[in-house]
Amino acid sequence: MQCRIEQQNRERNTLSRYAAYSDVCDVRTMPEEPCPTRTCFQRDIDRITHSKAFRRLMHKTQMFLKPEGDHYRTRLTHTLEVARIARTMARALRLNEDLAEAIALGHDLGHTPFGHTGEDILNEVMPGGFTHNAQSLRVVEVLEKDGQGLNLTEVVRNGIQHHSGGTPPVTLEGRLVHKADRIAYINHDIDDALRGGLLKPSDLPGNCIAVLGDSHSTRINTLISDVIENSFDKSNILMSPRVETAMLDLRQFLFDNVYLESAAKDENAKAQSLVKLLFNYYIDRPEVLPDEYDKSDVSRGACDYIAGMTDQFAVSTFRMLFEPQGWEA
Repeated sequence: MQCRIEQQNRERNTLSRYAAYSDVCDVRTMPEEPCPTRTCFQRDIDRITHSKAFRRLMHKTQMFLKPEGDHYRTRLTHTLEVARIARTMARALRLNEDLAEAIALGHDLGHTPFGHTGEDILNEVMPGGFTHNAQSLRVVEVLEKDGQGLNLTEVVRNGIQHHSGGTPPVTLEGRLVHKADRIAYINHDIDDALRGGLLKPSDLPGNCIAVLGDSHSTRINTLISDVIENSFDKSNILMSPRVETAMLDLRQFLFDNVYLESAAKDENAKAQSLVKLLFNYYIDRPEVLPDEYDKSDVSRGACDYIAGMTDQFAVSTFRMLFEPQGWEA
């Protein structure tokens, strides 16, 4: 216990007045005895990284569906990049690095197979809609550990739920992850698009490059430095208008030229059809859903099952259910 208390005292002596302190944040749905050696956020980090949902991220799409090559990002490598950027900024701002890391590691646990393509089709077919951030919260609250959930702290769950969308997280660490997520995916998606031949360096908008830099590392450094400079000892996470505008313009460029319109998206229609057929199959046959999924609300059960699938598992399940199989006497 002395180890945890020493760490909590260190937080009180070194962190910003705007940071989240672990000694007052160990609020969980099911109260637990504090860990003798770890703060509450360190315990949450361990629970997330040991979860099945976290391991599945290594086989889920980030941008390219089933890319040929070892160096394209997956949902797991994206998550790790977000966590590193978030910790770097949290350290410089004297915020709670462990809280930022816990939120970052959990923020995409509910992402579907086939990236945002899978998310879009589940949002279409699921009554009430579907978003990956709400599903990430459901993973840690309900689905992990055979329906027990991970019993994470309240502020980690809030940061996961609100890492995207219009409602900001309650902690600065959560708001930092929101920025880190954008910094990571904008820049690594450019890197992957260049690697895949979808873009040439000369295609990148000159006004954005003039502000952010002409290399992957320079752009990330510019964005991180701008957040730190404009947020230090402030009660919010801020960017300068010039740099934030350039970042958002670059993000829009990716939507217009890579995410929505590119050769890499030629397989999207197939992926959407696959997810939709799987959903309708389980709606019509709830008895074949695995026992851990809700069969009293079959839409919910089917959605949870499909959202948790890796790309490979979704494809192999589709083939098993819909492709003719050989018959032996």
